[in-house]
Amino acid sequence: MRIAVVRETAPGERRVALVPEVIRKLVSGGHQVAVERGAGAQAMIPDELFTEAGASIDEDPSALWGADVVVKVAPPSAEEIAHLNADSVLVGFLSPLTSSDTVTALAASGATGFALEAVPRISRAQSIDALSSQSNVAGYRAVLLGANLLGRFFPMLMTAAGTVRPAKVLVLGAGVAGLQAIATARRLGAVVQGFDVRAAVKEQVESLGATFLELDLGENDDAEGAGGYAKALSEDTQRRQQEALADAMTDVDVVITTALIPGRPAPLLVTEDAVARMKPGAVVVDLAAEAGGNCARSTPGETVVVDDVTVAAPFNLPSSMPEHASQLYARNIQSMLDLLCDDEGRLALDFDDEIVAGACVTRGGEVVHPGARATAGLPESAATQPASAS
Repeated sequence: MRIAVVRETAPGERRVALVPEVIRKLVSGGHQVAVERGAGAQAMIPDELFTEAGASIDEDPSALWGADVVVKVAPPSAEEIAHLNADSVLVGFLSPLTSSDTVTALAASGATGFALEAVPRISRAQSIDALSSQSNVAGYRAVLLGANLLGRFFPMLMTAAGTVRPAKVLVLGAGVAGLQAIATARRLGAVVQGFDVRAAVKEQVESLGATFLELDLGENDDAEGAGGYAKALSEDTQRRQQEALADAMTDVDVVITTALIPGRPAPLLVTEDAVARMKPGAVVVDLAAEAGGNCARSTPGETVVVDDVTVAAPFNLPSSMPEHASQLYARNIQSMLDLLCDDEGRLALDFDDEIVAGACVTRGGEVVHPGARATAGLPESAATQPASAS
């Protein structure tokens, strides 16, 4: 099987889909790997390291995008999709719930597209779960960003000049990114609280040495939805949550927000009033900026100061650590490729497999992922309709 690693063209994207460590394993397994010249430059991986791992370096877009399998990180542009062959397989982040243009263009190409963010969240798929691997990077990086923007120490310091109290950090959302943020803030010596609408994560927050912030939200205290994600709250419950969080944030130094609901705008957790009531010099790091943000005062993609509070809403934090983010992502890709091949290393797509079927977004010239079809305004496909009773 011929695998192509293409250079990322999305603004700010510094990761690469495969790294030499993984390419070496693929080549030893009998695969041919071609890497677009300069694909790893932003991740500090020169072309020479790819060739030493057994890959070839290519510059011809048609040859690269015409490979049996094309792997990348960010969703492809229309120009890139135009180079795909109808019998090619594309693996990467495809934004099936938010980018209908990408998905419909990919379907029109005839190629089979697998979106890593659509991989079912089941135990067998953990090694393929790129959302989790990259969220780990984002959670870690968010704490470092918050510490850098905060004009105070994170740990307690006992000096001859007196004692400096530790910073107080509140992490909103205890998914993968939130838990990594909690762990990192604890390592830096902060006093940490974690909050989530899903009651099941309390034990995980406390296991990391943080305190779970408990709010009385009424009858909908537990808001765990499908796949372990949080589900949207009712308007009244959300209002109570915002008010309670505003009270909790008045004495906090750094607030890190990570709350996301797949396919929907990020829930508003930090209101304008909450920011106004935070103490001068406090910091908010909003990891949900690409989905609209969890903070009312966020300017997506920018860092601003409002009411003496610094509000950072960065895009694509994993890309700010391209070396390790690429290593983790490449291992996710390797696991996905293993699933798409038979024991002889040949491409063999088994759509009876829960992971293969769940991650498939386009196939045979059609958008087959139900969520992607709904986003694109397409009717339910025959492939996703339940069989009628006879």
